[in-house]
Amino acid sequence: RYLLEQDFPGMRIGPEPTTDSFIAVMYGDSEGNIPGNALVVDPKKPFRKLSRFGNAFLNRFMCSQLPNQVLKSISIIDSPGILSGEKQRISRGYDFCQVLQWFAERVDRIILLFDAHKLDISDEFSEAIKSFRGQDDKIRVVLNKADQVDTQQLMRVYGALMWSLGKVINTPEVLRVYIGSFWAHPLQNTENRRLFEAEAQDLFKDIQSLPQKAAVRKLNDLIKRARLAKVHAYIISYLKKEMPSVFGKENKKKELISRLPEIYIQLQREYHISAGDFPEVKKMQELLETSDFTKFHSLKPKLIEAVDNMLANKIASLMNLIRQEESNMPTEIVHGGAFDGTMAGPFGHGYGEGAKEGADEDEWVVAKDKPAYDEIFYTLSPINGKISGISAKKEMVTSKLPNSVLGKIWKLADCDGDGMLDDEEFALAKHLIKIKLDGYELPGTLPSHLVPPSHRKPFQTAE
Repeated sequence: RYLLEQDFPGMRIGPEPTTDSFIAVMYGDSEGNIPGNALVVDPKKPFRKLSRFGNAFLNRFMCSQLPNQVLKSISIIDSPGILSGEKQRISRGYDFCQVLQWFAERVDRIILLFDAHKLDISDEFSEAIKSFRGQDDKIRVVLNKADQVDTQQLMRVYGALMWSLGKVINTPEVLRVYIGSFWAHPLQNTENRRLFEAEAQDLFKDIQSLPQKAAVRKLNDLIKRARLAKVHAYIISYLKKEMPSVFGKENKKKELISRLPEIYIQLQREYHISAGDFPEVKKMQELLETSDFTKFHSLKPKLIEAVDNMLANKIASLMNLIRQEESNMPTEIVHGGAFDGTMAGPFGHGYGEGAKEGADEDEWVVAKDKPAYDEIFYTLSPINGKISGISAKKEMVTSKLPNSVLGKIWKLADCDGDGMLDDEEFALAKHLIKIKLDGYELPGTLPSHLVPPSHRKPFQTAE
């Protein structure tokens, strides 16, 4: 709702878990709903494989279409509210985690939402997060309603959230958490306003970059599936080879299933496969129990060679083609809705701050602090109104900024490139140091509004 800046059909927002369906929010020329059963038989939609989850799921699945600019670039899958307590013991009628896993394998980004007042991870939420295993790079976390607590409480809430997530997501990397208040109402607590704005911008940049990376992500998924298929072939062909031709098939099947961890190790050594490429043992054992081993195929070396050739040669040329296509096409980012809210004007991100301060003022922005900078300038013994690089360095290093940063500031401040600084250039250098010490980035080139008045080129008037 916050990203689209408009309601979509089937949307309900409330404090209790209100969404009881999976809603695919997609672009359409007119507003409307498509129910699940009709959706999975539509050849133009990518949901046909969801039919295997049955009617109980399809009755809880729908597509909301609306003509929204944001949805021209991305589609959003809104999952049902997570249940906790007694409710989660009542079966949904379909395998909730399996559905989540199906979507997780196909999406570009997974966003987990937490409220600042409700951080507990219920059993169902824990199971849901575990179903995203192997997709950890896609996960982002949003800590919403952060304006409802003060700074001290927010620090504790953030710590508690990271501790809770650490127990569920077993990865060495720390998940990226975006803190903010993601709705269009006034902030209840404004002391962290700048933090919320910076976090929202970071989240927007992350989502806006998704269309550009979609082709590479699909290629990455193709490679992943090819490796899994290859390993799967080795496992299945081994089980087929070990089966007796006539008697004792059932007993041998049970023995092979129980020996699966040993078989994995044997195949790793024999074919030099990484342990990370093998499917989870427990899940594989469950699937094999209902399978008929006699119907398995023997290993086909030609097919394995074809996969190896694809991974070794074809993928590299495909990657080059994608790069060429990206360089020839205009940069595709998400537009519309909340994404356009801070694009331009005085409420754009960073407007009037750091190097952008004073951009729309007639007076030189450094002038207000120049008297204080002049006092320092004249203690550095200027000759003919200028101080040498050595004298400037003595003063500039007192900022404790590293030489790489001070060198950049020197280049920006020495407008005429004579290796010396006059009083205006020195004031500019001090202003740039202040910008850096305040935590802002330095500009790549000196913006026109920061150029000292005496170094500005006069306008040439037409005769």
